[in-house]
Amino acid sequence: MRPIKKILQNDRLRRFVCRLAAAYIRLVWRSGRWRTVRGEVAEEFWKSGKPFILAFWHGRLMMMVKAWSSAAPFSMLISAHRDGRLIADTIGCFAIRAMTGSSTHGGTSALRAMVKALKGGESIGITPDGPSGPAMRCGMGVIAMARLSGVPIVPIATGAGRRRILSSWDRFMIALPFGGGVIVWGQPIEIAADADDDALEAARRQVEESLNALTQEADLLSGHRTFIGPDAAPGEEAV
Repeated sequence: MRPIKKILQNDRLRRFVCRLAAAYIRLVWRSGRWRTVRGEVAEEFWKSGKPFILAFWHGRLMMMVKAWSSAAPFSMLISAHRDGRLIADTIGCFAIRAMTGSSTHGGTSALRAMVKALKGGESIGITPDGPSGPAMRCGMGVIAMARLSGVPIVPIATGAGRRRILSSWDRFMIALPFGGGVIVWGQPIEIAADADDDALEAARRQVEESLNALTQEADLLSGHRTFIGPDAAPGEEAV
């Protein structure tokens, strides 16, 4: 039996693993110096009580729970894949609600639920390249969500001074203790309700390019001279 499947089949083991993962994230956060770049972007939304869609790459998910420093209602869209339950239980340790589903893969009901939540004032975090890639390529789900809800997309990226990049499809970054890092916010991206197909595709490219630029900025600010771009193979670092 594969380790993840074994964990998921045992509730007590799953809860223990998720609490351990949450404790590790707290250790990484507290043992290093973390700073925020352009945090005023989020502050403006939080102060005005307006929701937004927080967009970040799947490979930079680990430290994203520490980016949300507001009491404003916030949920993350988590896939229904087997590892999604582990992620959902882990972010729950940080008082972040998980919405299970997909904005693209047969996710009509999930999309409706997310749009309803956004219109009700709740912000939602989403990985536009999830749940299975291709890595650092934005899908249309987040664009549809923004168009239907009238809520802007705010891209964000994290970088870590000490890290390990896994040879997974998303080149997942594990931040290590005593290294610190950075959280970099981007500018809001609005999607018009009457946007045609060309405008929607342009918006998709804008989100993708913004996220890749922010990820590169986060890596450079964290002391890494190379950028693991969307065309890099798993485990490969490309300029």
